Amino acid sequence: MTAPAEARRLRFLPSGTSIHKLSAVLTLCLLITVFSFTSSAFFSVNNGLTVLLQTSVIGLLAIGMTLVIITGGIDLSVGSVLALSGVVAGLFIKAGLPVVPAMGVGVLAGAACGFVNGFVITKMRITPFVATLGMMLIARGIALQLTGAAPISRLGEAFGELGNGTLFRIVDMQANGFPKVIFPGIPYPVILLAVIAILGTYLLQKRQFGRHIFSAGSNEEAARLSGVNVDRTKIWTYALSGGLAGLSGMVLMSRLVTVQPNEGVMYELDAIAASVIGGASLMGGVGSISGSMIGAFIIGVLRNGLNMAGTSAFVQMIIIGVVVIGAVYIDQIRNKT
Repeated sequence: MTAPAEARRLRFLPSGTSIHKLSAVLTLCLLITVFSFTSSAFFSVNNGLTVLLQTSVIGLLAIGMTLVIITGGIDLSVGSVLALSGVVAGLFIKAGLPVVPAMGVGVLAGAACGFVNGFVITKMRITPFVATLGMMLIARGIALQLTGAAPISRLGEAFGELGNGTLFRIVDMQANGFPKVIFPGIPYPVILLAVIAILGTYLLQKRQFGRHIFSAGSNEEAARLSGVNVDRTKIWTYALSGGLAGLSGMVLMSRLVTVQPNEGVMYELDAIAASVIGGASLMGGVGSISGSMIGAFIIGVLRNGLNMAGTSAFVQMIIIGVVVIGAVYIDQIRNKT
């Protein structure tokens, strides 16, 4: 077969990423089907909203993690950064700053942690695993030190609006004087996740910075020779990951209406799992936001379905661990082909 003919043939073959994404969609559909038989309440509106709310935090973390993984790195600090960002926002609210600016400061604190990660990795030449592991301990330690390991409560109703508010909620007042919910509305965290996912996809597919992220992960030396500032690209990618971790911290703490410095433990593993299940390669250079969203929903549906089935938290950890190992194994097979 001639080279032009071979090129034409390959053009019509589905890419490895597309196949991986298709398999993730089929896995999600299979999980939904199985859990619908294990519990009659699985398909209820309230449970659907619960899944969406749970997935929103994982999804925000997964978007940032996907960007980092595409560069060939990893970010183990997002769970701790989530907690620290919430603590920073809570302390500023207690100091008298309005809720929205305080949340903005919390997100900036997360971005600052990510910026430090990127600086240490690129300028000090520390491997991403070690650098972000160190930040994981530092951020958690600061969060616990600032609060004395105690929750920050009484932050006001406005603090809980982001995590518990809904759009287009319809309530009908009945003749007996009690309200009846006609439509529960679309939760704000779900809308936020959709907006960030769209922006992330636009960044990766349509902007020069997105092309630089893929270039840095595919072949760092070739990217440098092509004029890409790899160090700057990585620094800002880790800053984005930290900022999204901070944003997910705002969503989670707002849902609780309390700042918990111990929140976010092991969340980094859920984010990594969602990214890898969605097709991101730990070798770098491959990944998509849409795939990571599918992976996040797989994790969310799996946890929700196992909870409704009465599965213990310990068994859930085992199952999630098996899923992660399986996803990484598939990733390795894909990279060999």
